[in-house]
Amino acid sequence: MAGGIPRAQPPPEGLSPDDPLPDELPHRVLWRLRRNPMRRPSDLVQAWIGLGILLAVLAGTPVALFFVGDTALRHYERAAEHQERTRWQTTAVLLHDAPRHPEPGSEEAKETRYPVPVRFTDPGGLARTARTHVEPGLPAGSPVDVWADTDGRITEPPLSAAQVRSHSKGWAILAALAVPVTGAAVYGAAGLLLRRRNLAAWDSAWARTAPGWTPSP
Repeated sequence: MAGGIPRAQPPPEGLSPDDPLPDELPHRVLWRLRRNPMRRPSDLVQAWIGLGILLAVLAGTPVALFFVGDTALRHYERAAEHQERTRWQTTAVLLHDAPRHPEPGSEEAKETRYPVPVRFTDPGGLARTARTHVEPGLPAGSPVDVWADTDGRITEPPLSAAQVRSHSKGWAILAALAVPVTGAAVYGAAGLLLRRRNLAAWDSAWARTAPGWTPSP
């Protein structure tokens, strides 16, 4: 080819350590650590990076699981204690009839609630008016049990022990999953940077070699 240096082509399929290998990170790491004539210095660097990330994930996952779970447990326990001090249960009276659709007593009615204004008395003896969700068909004047806070607002009951444990476990599981996801992202970013470096080196090497392979005009 005359008139210039041929464009550098990427490494042949199957010969580049950056080509797809088994999905698991350990296999990629071991592939790059073993001795072979195609291994480049960057492959060894990526292997050690992968090994370090792998060890960090194995060590960090249980730590994150315990630390985040324990922190969440303490947080929700304090929240539950605060709610128990500032929330109280009382009986309110409906000020208006609740809608009758769906038909009271039906299966649909068991899952349906309507917001209806109610009146209740706070611990200080002050009459309060608020809205709460009630089942269909309740007439005005019906008593309903409600939870309210110190500001006189209808609220949810305090967190139960089961809810505290459930919320804490949820955060612990999310933290445990975040560790390997973060490790995979870091490994992928490192691999991308090294691949770009390898391609740049490949282009430079080809620029030096190609003139000797290109026939003169």
